[in-house]
Amino acid sequence: MKSIAHLLLVSLLAFVPAMAAPRDTAAPAALPPGVAIASGHELATDAGLEILRQGGNAFDAAVAVSSTLSVVEPISSGLGGGGFFLLHDAKTGKDVFVDARETAPAAATQEAYLLENGDFNRDRATTGPWSAGIPGLPAALVHVSEKYGNLPLEKSLAPAIRIAKEGFPVYGRMVRGFAAKREVMERYPGTRAVYLPGGKPFAEGDIFRQPDLAHTLELLAEKGFDGFYRGETAQKLIKGVNDEGGKWTADELAAYQVRERAPIVFEYDGWKITTAPPPSSGGIALAEMLQILEPWDLAKLDATHRTHLVVEAMRRAYRDRTFYLGDPDFVEIPQRTLTSADYAAGLRATINPDKATPSDMLSGKQTPMEDEETTHFSIIDAQGNRVGATQTVNLLYGSGLIPPGTGVLLNDEMDDFALKPGTPNAFGVMGYDANAPEPGKRMLSSMTPTFMESDDKITVLGTPGGTRIITMVLLGILGYDDGLDAQQVAALPRYHHQWMPDVIDAETGAFTPEVVKGLRAMGHTVEVPGEEEGNSRRSSHVWGNLQTVAWDLTTNTLSGGTDPRNPVGAAKVELSKP
Repeated sequence: MKSIAHLLLVSLLAFVPAMAAPRDTAAPAALPPGVAIASGHELATDAGLEILRQGGNAFDAAVAVSSTLSVVEPISSGLGGGGFFLLHDAKTGKDVFVDARETAPAAATQEAYLLENGDFNRDRATTGPWSAGIPGLPAALVHVSEKYGNLPLEKSLAPAIRIAKEGFPVYGRMVRGFAAKREVMERYPGTRAVYLPGGKPFAEGDIFRQPDLAHTLELLAEKGFDGFYRGETAQKLIKGVNDEGGKWTADELAAYQVRERAPIVFEYDGWKITTAPPPSSGGIALAEMLQILEPWDLAKLDATHRTHLVVEAMRRAYRDRTFYLGDPDFVEIPQRTLTSADYAAGLRATINPDKATPSDMLSGKQTPMEDEETTHFSIIDAQGNRVGATQTVNLLYGSGLIPPGTGVLLNDEMDDFALKPGTPNAFGVMGYDANAPEPGKRMLSSMTPTFMESDDKITVLGTPGGTRIITMVLLGILGYDDGLDAQQVAALPRYHHQWMPDVIDAETGAFTPEVVKGLRAMGHTVEVPGEEEGNSRRSSHVWGNLQTVAWDLTTNTLSGGTDPRNPVGAAKVELSKP
């Protein structure tokens, strides 16, 4: 018997009217009174402010923040990874999505990730040379700077270069992450040279200097794209990967291109939502979930029923994520259908307001989390330009491999492909043909940088957190809709459902005992931290690192919110001089 969701999709594919264009929000009466930046590390926030003071715009600041995060948050992102940049150009009113997701090397076929007995080779998919896709972040820095910035790339990269040379204090999350990944990182001479100088790992408070990474950044600043994807750096990357048994080619590196894509745009409760299109799964999932939820007045519901309805919306969107989403350059995605209000209405009709829908009732075929070690930043400048950017190397410290002489810690994003159909990746999610690897193809992502606009407020938000990214952004949108301020949104308690496994994950303290009891009475399985010892699926009792900024148009004030779960993050506002 075909599933409910499958029948709805097939019937709507025949004819779905184009999604109604969101109404234009009212033009702000004034420019912002200054600038606001929120990022996962204070040094990165300060780097962005430094560039703005020098006459740069939000896009120059984004290059500074992104590159500095690549230096000070190696656990989360870097030049060896990729990311998505959501941009708003205030002068033209245009929104654009810059896709700098990593791409698959030609040698990375599904067969390359199988053991001789046909089992999935988890180690090859998550560590070392075969786990790494061709990096996209350096190309994005060049693209954003040259096409949208006011300043030369050399100036915008200067803070990151300086910090890489001079060093910065090591913080606790770096130490804990290295301890968890040490066995992998000790395998590779280039990594040992950076992270185990003298044979000893760094300790919290040590000054961490990265001269090789500084040199790589200097070449990027001097030569642009060719400074990373051709010449000295490219040769070192290829040699480092291939000496460890991988198969990268010079042609693959030189052929990398960022893609500019049209963002997904839809309305929710008077807000215009602008968000990430494929190969991110976030925008389509947000459109489904919020349009499913819109007819309900969530603010008037008790906490149990509100959570139940939000979870049921999550369940249906993640089911569709699994089967239909991938790289739009390689796969035909029914985006118009999946983001339509009609399709959402059909899914809404399958929700029992008082009872959980078992996930296997929605399963028409066979199921997709990117790691929490990702990072996000949000920017609004004094001209009204804005940037929401999320970047990653996937698992903590990525593949663990630094090609000698580069300082570039490579990603392990190949695990985000469906390397063996129907087999869960490192985060318990799986995929099928739409997300199978092909040469040059981009793996499916959950990164979801998002803008919200109403008649009286503009916000930028996003977070790391694997497939939980999408649900954290959802809860952030609902928080702003409830009237919370930026810091309250960043601090919201979190819960998550991703269709399979059929369970609600919740942070410590996210639900009262009464809500947990009520959800279980409705038929939900709820995992509460502390109830079960040795829970192997949950990586922590809290998750995410949401960074958000907001511009209140009625009071013409700026604010920022940085996630209290991350002690080194910083949200700062600087007012323009009269």
